[in-house]
Amino acid sequence: MLDQLLEWDIALFLFLNGLGTSFFDPFWMLMTHKATNFAVYLVLLFWFYRFKGMKQTLFLLLSVGALILVTDQITNVFKNGFERLRPCHNLEVQDVMRLVKSGCGGLYSYFSGHASNSFALATYFSILFSARFPKLKFVLFLIAACIAYSRVYVGVHFPLDIVSGAVFGTLWALCFYWISTRIFQRIFLNATLKL
Repeated sequence: MLDQLLEWDIALFLFLNGLGTSFFDPFWMLMTHKATNFAVYLVLLFWFYRFKGMKQTLFLLLSVGALILVTDQITNVFKNGFERLRPCHNLEVQDVMRLVKSGCGGLYSYFSGHASNSFALATYFSILFSARFPKLKFVLFLIAACIAYSRVYVGVHFPLDIVSGAVFGTLWALCFYWISTRIFQRIFLNATLKL
């Protein structure tokens, strides 16, 4: 069963990765760059600051920093535990795939840190801004999906790595949002973290 799933994953990877063209490479390289996510959430932090002020924004910054730190480190534990080779290190596929990046990155791929972090941020900020900007979630999840897909496009992750990372990041962000709102209410005397 697991072997069949991994075979389908490799086949889907080769299909999706093979759709790439040199015309679209710059766009997907931009999406895969960590600065893309950083820029989006820097703007959202500024919005939050305009409505909530410096102290509450510092709390949010610490909360989001902790979320990403924990999500990223747990991702590394999974990678080292499962030891699934990245496509660009996998002898079965490395000769028939497109590697768009100049380097392959680390040895292991399961699961994607880019996917888990981008979906964690999208989930957390979607909830945070849901009352004031309810449609923002569509933009944030579209960006997260593009960042996640870019990892398949550039040749460093299989689709299963991306899906698992997205689910993990989303679930962890839901838990983390719940915890951070409780702490926020105690520090700021029953104020709400949401805008």
